[in-house]
Amino acid sequence: MLELLLCSFFTLLPDYLYRRYGQGKRLGVEIGVYSVWYELRYGITACLMLTIALITTIFYFHPSTTNVTGYFRSVPVLPETNGRVAEVLVAFSGEVKKGQPLFKLDNRKATAALDVAKKEIAEVEASMVVAEADIAAAEGQIQEAQGAYQQAVDELAMKEELLRRNADVVAQREIDRLRNLVDGRKGALVAAEAARDAARIKLATLLPAQKASAEAARDQAEVELSKMTVSAGVDGRLEQFTLRVGDVVNPLIRPAGVLIPAQAGRQYLIAGFNQIEAQVMKVGMAAEVTCASKPLTIIPMVVTAVQDFIAAGQVRTSEQLVDALQTTRPGTLTVFLQPLFEGGLDGVTPGSSCIANAYTNNHDTLAHGNVGIGRWLFLHVVDAVALVHAMILRLQALVLPIKVLVLGGH
Repeated sequence: MLELLLCSFFTLLPDYLYRRYGQGKRLGVEIGVYSVWYELRYGITACLMLTIALITTIFYFHPSTTNVTGYFRSVPVLPETNGRVAEVLVAFSGEVKKGQPLFKLDNRKATAALDVAKKEIAEVEASMVVAEADIAAAEGQIQEAQGAYQQAVDELAMKEELLRRNADVVAQREIDRLRNLVDGRKGALVAAEAARDAARIKLATLLPAQKASAEAARDQAEVELSKMTVSAGVDGRLEQFTLRVGDVVNPLIRPAGVLIPAQAGRQYLIAGFNQIEAQVMKVGMAAEVTCASKPLTIIPMVVTAVQDFIAAGQVRTSEQLVDALQTTRPGTLTVFLQPLFEGGLDGVTPGSSCIANAYTNNHDTLAHGNVGIGRWLFLHVVDAVALVHAMILRLQALVLPIKVLVLGGH
């Protein structure tokens, strides 16, 4: 309607003025109800054609859409393991901080596993003390074996010396016995040294490895025990937390509630523009939005990203071939809008539906000066009609409460 009124000033009004004052025809006499078309046919035709051209220019170079939403992703409240709820620490709904405990699971099994791991560590530490005592005992046995071995060697040397001086003093059988005794006591000394080395190796390698394994089991048990307390991963608001003591939670199929991050849906808006505007939408374009949750307010925005693919064409590998007929509804061009000023989306409820206008700006091209007169005029017209679209958006913002509250039947 606004475009039609604007175009009529340049087409229909001059035609009427010419008929009225140039030809002398009077409204209600020569220009009556049944002769309006014939008398003003040139103005009416030009008005309709100009209106269509103006609407096409406005909506192509200054796209508009009602598919604008502040999307956000909620975080499901899930434990890392199955379990039965033992204690609930928060209410059905409310603000939570990162790391704040939400609920606890039955931790008797995890506590028992932690106690077993701690006792295994204590057992290994006791074994290390015993190994140190074994080393001390082995050292004493070595000294005893060395003394016995040296005594046998000295006695053998003495008897051999006596035998060398006088063969009748010492029997050969006694010499053989002493030699066997020396060999036996030498073996006992080697065995004592081997026992000491074995105890040292056990204390230096085996027992530390067993202790490290027991400590790893303890750490794992502590991790499993910590999983029994489920905490908030981010700052935000907890909603629909209906969990109660005795409930069984499952990390795959049964979340305990929904956690909405603090800044979710407040940084940017996602708009879906018509595909025909793919060549017009550019990063850096100025835009404006008005949202249902913040009526009678125009929020200046800027285009920060334009998704270069259409979600409707997405194909997921399956056992069936894709038929193009299945895509019954054409997708939209996804565009990301951010507030031009800090805090621009304050007061806009995340998930709110909005209306957005984006405006083509040809200032840089016109300032360059290397354009023909026809293109120069056309670009000026394109930039000028943005005002019409801005007025339309403001009228929509003004009518939106009436449309929803009165005409919507609420």
